[in-house]
Parts: sequence; C-alpha cells; structure tokens
Amino acid sequence: MKALRTHATGGPETLTLDEVDTPTPGKGEVLVAVKACAINFPDTLIIRDLYQFKPERPFAPGGEIAGVVEAVGDDVTAFKVGDKVLAGIGNGGLAEKVVVNAGRMFPVPDGVSFEKAASLLMTYGTTIHGLKDRGHIKAGDTVLVLGAAGGVGLSAVELAKAFGARVVAAVSSAEKGEVARTAGADEVVVYPKGEMDKDASKELANAFKAACGPEGANIVYDIVGGQYSEPALRSIAWEGKFLVVGFPAGIAKMPLNLTLLKSCDIAGVFWGAFTAREPVKFRQQVEELFELMKAGKIDPLVSETFPLERGGDAIAKLESREAVGKLVVTME
Repeated sequence: MKALRTHATGGPETLTLDEVDTPTPGKGEVLVAVKACAINFPDTLIIRDLYQFKPERPFAPGGEIAGVVEAVGDDVTAFKVGDKVLAGIGNGGLAEKVVVNAGRMFPVPDGVSFEKAASLLMTYGTTIHGLKDRGHIKAGDTVLVLGAAGGVGLSAVELAKAFGARVVAAVSSAEKGEVARTAGADEVVVYPKGEMDKDASKELANAFKAACGPEGANIVYDIVGGQYSEPALRSIAWEGKFLVVGFPAGIAKMPLNLTLLKSCDIAGVFWGAFTAREPVKFRQQVEELFELMKAGKIDPLVSETFPLERGGDAIAKLESREAVGKLVVTME
C-alpha cells in the first residue's frame, strides 16, 4: 500500500509517497481502506513539529478519514467488513489503508459521500463543542466568526444559524464573503490581508462593532488569531465569550483590560482533548451533527479534491490560507 509520509521536520514539500506494509488490526481495532482524507490546519503543524502531539517518524499526516472496513480485530462487534465509516484519528490518514480504534469510528450516514463524510468530524465537531460547551450559545445571540469561509469557519456559520443565532462573517476577500453568505451569514466584514497599523486596527474594530450592532457580539469565534483578535475582542458584548479556536495568523497578544471593561471571558476550544476526556458527550454531539445533516442544516463544502500523490499540495494550499471550505485527498 502507499502512504504519503514525513521523514524529517519540514513543510509539505518534504512529504514522500512511500510503499509500506499493510498494517494488521489488533484487539479492538479495524483496518479501513481509506477513500477520502480531509486536510485540516493541524496537518500543517504536525509535519513541522509545531502541533501539541509529535508522533514518531516516519508517519503520514491526515487526521480525518472516511472509507470502508476491510478487516476487524478481536472484540470488534459494532462494525463488519464492508461497512462505510468515518473517523478522527489524529494522523495516518494520508494512506491507502489505516488501522483505527473501533471506538473512534462512526457509520457514514446514508447518502453522504466519502468526501463529505471525511469533512465532518474535526470541523463541525470542534464547532459544536465550541459553541455549545465553551460559548453557551443560545437563540438570539450574535456570533462573530473570524475566517468564516474556511472549513471550520463555514461550520461555525452553519451551526450558529442552526442554533438560532445571528452571524457576522469576517473574511479576507469579497469572494469569500459570498461563500459565507451562501452558508447563511447575515453580515460580512472583509478584513485587510496586509499588516495593520494602529489606525487600521481601530478601523477594523469599528467595522466589527457596526456589523455586530450596538450590543456587540455575544460570541467571537476566532479561528485566525494574530492581529485580528484584538479588534474582534473590542466588538464583544457585555459578558460575551471569546473562543480561541486556532491561530494561523499568529498567537495574539490580548490587552486583558478589555476583559474587565466588557466583563467577558476568553475560553480555549481544544476539541481533541475534549473527545478523549468526555467520550460520551463527544459521541452524543456527533449524533446531533448527523441529525442536523439529515435535516439539511449543515452541509460540508468540499471545494477541491487531490489525489494521494498531491496531498502535499493540499496541505500547502491550506497553509497559505487560500482554501475555501474543505480540501480533501481521495484515494481513487
């Protein structure tokens, strides 16, 4: 079988397509023939040794897959050969086959493609946990989403609307703004791509405030970080929740006096740790996502697919922040 692997710390250009032995599932494990592997921001970090987890090399990146069960290990009763499944696996997904712990898998809902199934768990899973458990979202809230046209951003737009909120989408171009509007955003703010000086930062804060309204944003869903976080924090409502989800633009240095002035909370959203610490709630939230998908309230946008040998290109495109929706590597 083939696997796209990292052998040394570096960017996506260092990945190599290797011929490797097919793994054998052990007790409680399943061998999955991967059909689709979604690319996520952690994939850009893990190959550079910048992620929280550092697997032993060589390894394949790719933490979100969908495929078909090819073999089952001992004590696996919930799945059988031929079942269509999706799973979050941390890494290893950019390979034709991968061994998965059966407890981390879910059946692919009827009528859902492998590409969309592979695009569900990490993005929508992160967001439903973030909005409900960390942001305590309620109907009537205003939610400001930074980076609203990417995979996680669009999941935030769709889920916030599904939960009855008003959504302000912050994006880096008018074209991305239209994507966010199509997903349900009520307002769009286009922020500058280049370095902002103090005046530009203040101007962006004013744009956020104008779009959010006089009460401000009850929830700020920050997927971007960097120079965009402070202007967003300045637009937050009294006792609002600022959710730290990711920081491809850099780790922000926040003026903590603003948290006092707004009596607001800054809360981290670490979905991976949540799934390990609260597996029952995690599975309940995935089932809720399936129901929302069945009801047509969420629908992952797969904007581009890549063959396995071009998986590095997919990671590079995501890393450059050019991607809209989800980028997916397919094995066919």
